Amino acid sequence: MRTSKSNALQPRTPSPRATLTNDQGKLLAVDAGLRTGLAVYARNGHLLCYRSHHLGKTSTLRRAAARLIAEFQPLSWLIVEGGGPQADVWIHLAERTGIEVRAVAAERWRAELLHARQQRNGHDAKRAAGDLARRVIAWSEAKNPTSLRHDAAEAILIGLWGLRTVGWLQAFPTELKCSAANNGHT
Repeated sequence: MRTSKSNALQPRTPSPRATLTNDQGKLLAVDAGLRTGLAVYARNGHLLCYRSHHLGKTSTLRRAAARLIAEFQPLSWLIVEGGGPQADVWIHLAERTGIEVRAVAAERWRAELLHARQQRNGHDAKRAAGDLARRVIAWSEAKNPTSLRHDAAEAILIGLWGLRTVGWLQAFPTELKCSAANNGHT
């Protein structure tokens, strides 16, 4: 398996903020595809780590997903964006291992986290996602990337959306200045 060097953040001691209230269970957010973005969050809402993997083919994805799910245990939630066989690999594996699953379309989480003007086209949406993901990284006191791939950035935001959806965050942190037109729980 090839790992993108730019976001190959290996498990490490979490930031001090991430360990403050890290009860059992974490949330894994996945931007599913053969180029997969991953983000892991603690129950207190802080980002623990994020990565990007280029997996090449679905058979490689199956092996990698099983290894990653085991690596990030204990997991309580999997939030996955994407469809087709790549998303199905993650969903079925999580269900078999007793992890709660929520699937989300990009349009749904983007509507809650980005302004409409930031979503006019794919390029603008990816740039805005990268900017907001960097703010999440800073807020969480996670390690700053040398470069942030769009799939890892989107996984970070999928996870942020997921934290609200599963009730681990009551509101988006003001430091992140999310557009949050729907800052209430939807």
